[in-house]
Amino acid sequence: MAQSKKYDSKIQQNGATWTVKIIRRVTSQKTMVSKQQHGFASEAEAQAWAETQIALFLENLKARNKRRSQPREQN
Repeated sequence: MAQSKKYDSKIQQNGATWTVKIIRRVTSQKTMVSKQQHGFASEAEAQAWAETQIALFLENLKARNKRRSQPREQN
């Protein structure tokens, strides 16, 4: 299972297909589903999709943090 401090993935089997949920930790006790995808044929496909999506979330988070820190550096 892919893990980071803020994002995690949860894979469930629904009959013959697999479902992936990207879970975001809001607080230490509360989580919410940020993204989900249904209809994967295998668990491996679902896991690969989850890992790429978490990587995209983390990349966007780093870019946002960098953008927001630039005005602070200029001051």
